[in-house]
Amino acid sequence: QVQLVESGGGLVQAGGSLRLSCAASARIFSINAMGWYRQAPGKQREFVADITSGGGTNYADSVKGRFTISRDNPKSTVYLQMNSLKPEDTAVYYCRVTTSIEYWGQGTQVTVSS
Repeated sequence: QVQLVESGGGLVQAGGSLRLSCAASARIFSINAMGWYRQAPGKQREFVADITSGGGTNYADSVKGRFTISRDNPKSTVYLQMNSLKPEDTAVYYCRVTTSIEYWGQGTQVTVSS
């Protein structure tokens, strides 16, 4: 069973940056897309960004221009560079990988203080 492990979360002041990583425990083949979602306390999980097998990217409006998603295919790893962080970015961030099935990581906490 392939597992996804996120890292890079933490506490940062508003305006700061963090880089999240999500690595698979084994290489995943035939990946359709790799992405990031987040869930703030009391809210539903929401889409943040994803990157397709062809390299196309999509972003939630709330993070456009601040976050950048990238991937390393041979390592089955996806990254999320988060700049100009705001308190409203505080959430648990989850990575998701889709093939014919989907994989989810356990999440990493990002806390942005004002």
